[in-house]
Amino acid sequence: MATGEQACLRRLIEASTPVEVSEVILDLASSLPGCETAALLWGGEGEMHSCGADATPDETAWAQGALSGDGFCLGGRGRVAWRPLPHERAILLLHFSAEVGQSLRGTLERHFAIAGRRLQQVLELASLQDSHKQLKRSEDLQRALFAIADLAGSDLDMPELLRGIHEIVSTLMYGENFFIVRHDPERGVMRFLYYVDVEDKQGPNTTKEEPLDNRRHTLTWHLLSGGKPLMGSNEQLLKQVNGPLLVAGPDSTDWLGVPMLRNGQVHGALVVQSYREGTVYTLEDRALLEFVGSHILTALERKQTKDELEQRVRRRTQQLDEANRDLQQEVLERQRAEQLQAALFQLAQLATADISESEFYERVHVLVGALLNAENFFIALLSEDHRTLDFPYYVDAGERRTLSRPLGGGLSEYVMRKAHPFLGQAADIEALIQRGEVVQHTIGKPSSCWLGVPLMVNGEVMGLVAVHSYAEENVYSTTDQELLSFAALQIANSIYRRRSDMSLHRANVQLEQRVEERTHELLQQIRQREHIQQQLKHQVMHDPLTGLPNRGFLRDRLDRALTLLQREPNRRCALLYLDVDRFKVINDSLGHLAGDAFLKEIARRLLNCVRDPDVVARLSGDEFAILLEDVEIPGTAVNVAERILKCLGEPLKLAGKELEPSASIGIAVADSRYSMADEVLRDADIALYRAKEAGRKRFEMFDEALAKNVVDVLTLEAELRHALQHDEFEPYFQPICQLDSSHVVGYEALIRWNHPQRGLLKPDEFIKIAEDSGLIEAIDWRMFELSCRLLRQHARKDVFMTLNVSARHLRHLDFDTRLIRLLKYCDLPTTRLIIEVTEGALLDNAERVRSTLEQLRLAGIGAALDDFGTGYSSLSYLHSLPLRMLKIDQVFVQELDKDSNTSSIRVVEAILALARALDIQVIAEGIETDAQHDILLAMGCEMGQGYLLGHPAPIRD
Repeated sequence: MATGEQACLRRLIEASTPVEVSEVILDLASSLPGCETAALLWGGEGEMHSCGADATPDETAWAQGALSGDGFCLGGRGRVAWRPLPHERAILLLHFSAEVGQSLRGTLERHFAIAGRRLQQVLELASLQDSHKQLKRSEDLQRALFAIADLAGSDLDMPELLRGIHEIVSTLMYGENFFIVRHDPERGVMRFLYYVDVEDKQGPNTTKEEPLDNRRHTLTWHLLSGGKPLMGSNEQLLKQVNGPLLVAGPDSTDWLGVPMLRNGQVHGALVVQSYREGTVYTLEDRALLEFVGSHILTALERKQTKDELEQRVRRRTQQLDEANRDLQQEVLERQRAEQLQAALFQLAQLATADISESEFYERVHVLVGALLNAENFFIALLSEDHRTLDFPYYVDAGERRTLSRPLGGGLSEYVMRKAHPFLGQAADIEALIQRGEVVQHTIGKPSSCWLGVPLMVNGEVMGLVAVHSYAEENVYSTTDQELLSFAALQIANSIYRRRSDMSLHRANVQLEQRVEERTHELLQQIRQREHIQQQLKHQVMHDPLTGLPNRGFLRDRLDRALTLLQREPNRRCALLYLDVDRFKVINDSLGHLAGDAFLKEIARRLLNCVRDPDVVARLSGDEFAILLEDVEIPGTAVNVAERILKCLGEPLKLAGKELEPSASIGIAVADSRYSMADEVLRDADIALYRAKEAGRKRFEMFDEALAKNVVDVLTLEAELRHALQHDEFEPYFQPICQLDSSHVVGYEALIRWNHPQRGLLKPDEFIKIAEDSGLIEAIDWRMFELSCRLLRQHARKDVFMTLNVSARHLRHLDFDTRLIRLLKYCDLPTTRLIIEVTEGALLDNAERVRSTLEQLRLAGIGAALDDFGTGYSSLSYLHSLPLRMLKIDQVFVQELDKDSNTSSIRVVEAILALARALDIQVIAEGIETDAQHDILLAMGCEMGQGYLLGHPAPIRD
């Protein structure tokens, strides 16, 4: 055997580790002819070890192919991978300078036979050692977990428990420097439960919590907020965290921290660190600390829960002790209360007991003595004149006496004067004497303790009850004062009731004498009151002027009639609702006295038109109603209405005038469908309204058509409000032209309603309802604004516009200023606007209208008198009002081209002559034919409007 082989064999025998055997194998491989490099790889699937030349990842992956094949693989360019051991994961990777063949396999097997067996032996030995080490570590870990569980169930306090955990961790790894931190993820706070560090002597405060953000960017903050283990030096740790890293405390050579997790949330962390060079933590240490950390967290939570439970038990025990004491005190108080209640009950019984006054006081003394020491006891009462203090019962040192003395300044008087109990010993009484509040006045020797309570009824003092003691050891307490105060209330009531009973007995004798006298007087008063009540009832249910039943009486009778109709559906009744025509004119013209006489005559005539049991009632000023019960309907109701109209129409002389009264009547026939009187009154009122509209001095029957019309009016009112809110109104402009040239010089703005269902509506279809509902003014102002804007935007600058203004607007004092503001807002010159007023508006308040028109004229706004000649035309209006134009009503214009037009021509000529004399422009309305146009032009009329000259339409550019 060659010397080199002997040396290799000796080295193999001496080698005890896989690395040492690998070095010998590599030396043997380098002796092969043409072998440039060699490397040996061995290990399990999780971790591969290598020795020799560095192999690239691709070469390692290629070499591992030999393990899956027959153990020998040629890779080209002189590369060879060979598995020297059939049952071990070991590969020899060789690189030759020239290509080799399969014959190399036999050479390798012979060359490395002994080395391969030695490698197998040391690998098996290393595996056994590793298994032993793992077993030992598992045993250490198991002992540590048992120790942690024992600590959690022990009676150690928290500091001792934490020190025990530190000792257990130190048995598993280097743990000289160790700390535990708890974290509350919901509150965002942390606390160092335990901290031991050989270098950091101060360390953090372990007694209180602190916000986690106070440790932002430190290793502890990254560990708790990230929820992942951190391990290594500061440089390595910086690569493991997100963001900056602030070093707190001394700089360690190696640091290991693991989070303690529960349901995915971080509830704390364990940290060990080393300041020793060469002492570093491994992945195995990290896994071990993570595993132990979950058990430590459980132990800490169990300990914390146990401490909290013990604390709750202590608190609950303390509460039960307090409750027990309170209960015992309550039992004592209840016993005392029961004793007091029994005494008070017996004292109350004494008030009605049939006993003498002396026995009454003796029993009171016995009952008070059962509550407190009452060996010396007395009751004092004020006389009726409040000058004497009587002692009906006085016991002192076992001796009973009856006393009476003038009212003075003693302790008894002091208690009654203050109306408050007094409890005092000899020194307290002496202090009162020294202050002059009490005059020394004693019966017998002075007391060492004295307790007195006033006897009060209805807030007034009637006397007092008192006890006192001569022995210094017998001292009364506030409890005694409270007991005597309760007893004093009942004693006072009992004395008062006994006194009252005596007074009552005396009073009863006097009362019986007066009863007979008073009974006779009451009978007389009752008769008078019944008579007065009948008169009041008649006044309440009747009209004081006419003596007729009033609305309340009528409603009552109508309700009873409707109730009868419900029981007998075939019956009918009728209500005639009557309104006297033009009563306001009569009242205003002839005076209120004449008006009252007029109403009395109307009432008399109505009564003559009906029979019993029909009811004639006056509802209000000039409104009457007649209820016809159980009659042939509607024939009888119509006959009665005709009879009433005929009877009322007879001439009536009043205040030197001969009048012909008339009335409008609405009739409602009621059947079983009606349930309330108001329903019948409402329908009769609707029929009355229709009769007034039809021309007065007539009657109308209520029917379904009238009811539907009322509903339609309400619907139209609602639609008008909707139209105002949604801008459904639009101004249409009818041109005003020069008659000689047909040139447009102005427009009249007319309202139109773009109804969403009914289409375009003209004013006569909705204006009256708008006026009745109060919406007309809001609609007008919206129309004024739209018209001014459209005229400003689309019309020529030299044309004017007329707006129709109702009397409602002219009643407002600020109409002129509001209209001027509107023109400024729309940027329309005032000279381009003319307002049209009717002759009826002038009658409302001529002076106010004149003042308003004058203010508008000064601002540049003109005025036109509309429908001239059809109303209350007066030359004084034309002369006094600042008018710019007159508008001849179309009634006269449309008669001009007819055969009998002489009167119309004369009227028109007169209006034109009058206007020229007053320098007022004239516009003829309603021109529809060429003949009308030519006649007006021949008369000298300058302007006109009508369908011949142009229909109303939206304005165009």
